[in-house]
Amino acid sequence: MAPLDDSPDPTSLQVRSVFLSDIHLGYHDCKAEALLDFLKRLQCEHLYLIGDIVDIWNMRRSWFWPEAHNTVIQKILRMARHGTKVTFIPGNHDALFRQYVGLQFGGIEIVQDADITLADGRRAWLTHGDQFDTAVKCGTLLRHLGHHGYDFLLWLNRRWNTVRRMRGLPYWSLAEAVKHRITTARTYIERYEHIVAEEAADRGVDVVICGHIHRPVVKELAGVVYANDGDWVENCTALVEEYDGTLELIDYEGDYLIHSPDRRYA
Repeated sequence: MAPLDDSPDPTSLQVRSVFLSDIHLGYHDCKAEALLDFLKRLQCEHLYLIGDIVDIWNMRRSWFWPEAHNTVIQKILRMARHGTKVTFIPGNHDALFRQYVGLQFGGIEIVQDADITLADGRRAWLTHGDQFDTAVKCGTLLRHLGHHGYDFLLWLNRRWNTVRRMRGLPYWSLAEAVKHRITTARTYIERYEHIVAEEAADRGVDVVICGHIHRPVVKELAGVVYANDGDWVENCTALVEEYDGTLELIDYEGDYLIHSPDRRYA
């Protein structure tokens, strides 16, 4: 394997903290190359990996592990060695790692969930969020679509965006658009967001940061800030904390990091 190039990118993103989840390494639709480009641009003090980083579920069905997926792991380990504090909260697709909660591997701390303090003093609770599926009582999004239906939707998404690239158009998630036209999926997302926010309010925190449902958003719910950092299968998004505590969703599109004013929440 060629050595990883860690030379700084002139368009680097410098923030206090970065929150990533639902990367799904080991899954055919993981956008590993896009994530590698994002990580190369990134300079941060804290990197929080909030579940489903490795898709063990999919690898049990069909082994898939290309070089780019291995290089993502290599890059994260190198970040940990060079001073970035990396914390990993396993999700349902990589729940195997929950048996190692409390341990460190390669400088990466594994925890069940986390309570942190943002730069502006707000308390934030970090959780993958799969434990709320039972409370929502709609099942997971994969149950709505079925494993094969979801795989087909993402297959169609790849071809849709191939055509868009040929026409010089930016990436657009057809899969996301289709899901939000399915009433049961939309209802699940709304109920999930409210239940997670209500649990955070009961815990007395100011912010909850989660993943799981592949729906990037930052908004106020139940008196707390609900932030979902999205995914690297459909959306290619990350949640970042700036040095003043402001939270912002970053979209990766092609070679660009998109900062959108309506995705900031001070």
